[in-house]
Amino acid sequence: MGQSRQIRGKPMKIELFTFCDFAQENGGKLTIVGTFDTIISRNFPCTHPHLSVVVRIRFDLWEFAPHTFRIETRNLDGEISMEPIAGSLDVRGVGNATAVSHLVFSIGNLYFKNPGLVTFTLFIDDKETASIPLYIRKGN
Repeated sequence: MGQSRQIRGKPMKIELFTFCDFAQENGGKLTIVGTFDTIISRNFPCTHPHLSVVVRIRFDLWEFAPHTFRIETRNLDGEISMEPIAGSLDVRGVGNATAVSHLVFSIGNLYFKNPGLVTFTLFIDDKETASIPLYIRKGN
């Protein structure tokens, strides 16, 4: 009994949350090319032509159910940088004690007024689960 309580109390795990140049999921497999956390531009304001955001979430057996997700972006001033990405996923097992869900999003023409930091925050079922920084720097 004590052991099952410990297992049941363990939350889902974010195994991967990253930015990259290209990503796709095919048959449960992820292909990720060119992960990064910094964008460098000579001039501001600037527009980054394309990036992908990838999340890999591992759910335990007792978490197999529908879940909602949302990714919000905020700069250092707390301003929202782009509209939130939101949706739902139905976590189902395939005979294993855990299941993995992948979220893959392509974002085009991301606008940055100034150098700084944009934080991408992941919410699962309206609970903040993870966040990653995207650094925007001025280069030569």
